[in-house]
Amino acid sequence: MTAEPPAITTVGDGIARLTLNNPRRKNAITLEMAALVEDFCARVHGDDTIGAVLVDGAGGYFCSGADTRDLAASSADPAAPESVARTSAVYAAFVQVGRLPVPSVSLVTGGAVGAGLNLALATDLMLVSHDAVLDSGFVARGIHPGGGHLALLGRAAGYQHAIALGALGAALSGAEAVRRGLAWDVVEPHAMLETATRLVAMAAADPGLARRIKQSATLELGPPAVPWPSALEIERGMQMWSLGRKGSQGWDRKPPVES
Repeated sequence: MTAEPPAITTVGDGIARLTLNNPRRKNAITLEMAALVEDFCARVHGDDTIGAVLVDGAGGYFCSGADTRDLAASSADPAAPESVARTSAVYAAFVQVGRLPVPSVSLVTGGAVGAGLNLALATDLMLVSHDAVLDSGFVARGIHPGGGHLALLGRAAGYQHAIALGALGAALSGAEAVRRGLAWDVVEPHAMLETATRLVAMAAADPGLARRIKQSATLELGPPAVPWPSALEIERGMQMWSLGRKGSQGWDRKPPVES
């Protein structure tokens, strides 16, 4: 019997989905999984029919971080080229998620810890189950955060949250994460995929527009963010492209109204 890959990818109806698939270890990131994440991101970049990305974890848990066996191997000689390459491979995969050309949503059930929280924060939006645990995890293990962890926390929720989670070891439930602005919404686990699919429906239906809006958001919001007049100029060309695509007759058709 062929073993399932440590990451499962599907593409359909304008949505690319990446599912971490190491449930026996709470979807801890292995080097093989990191390589598959990079391959997935490359596919999204190259496929203009994709307008949105969903990232989740198998077995009811999002991601417990880097595989501790790899961390233990790196701890034996942290300065060795192999050790640096090992940790860099995991974090480089997450950077590629953060650079995706389309809106991305992470579906966090169970928990997102350490590098797993990095992965969730690398996406544009985070949906969380009510009792999910968002935990920096690095301080509890006696190690310094890595992978740009503090910058990701600061970008999502500000300096105080970066210090509280990254330096003081505070953890948040899913509900607390939403209340503090770290996540977008609380969703029951059984409804997570349906909610996420509905959330990205417009982007999935119009990948060309979704990609241009994501590009403008990246240029405008950074970090660093640009001044308002610069944002106006960034958006001008893209908006004119969308007007030309729509055409004058397009305004005669009313947009669909959700029931």
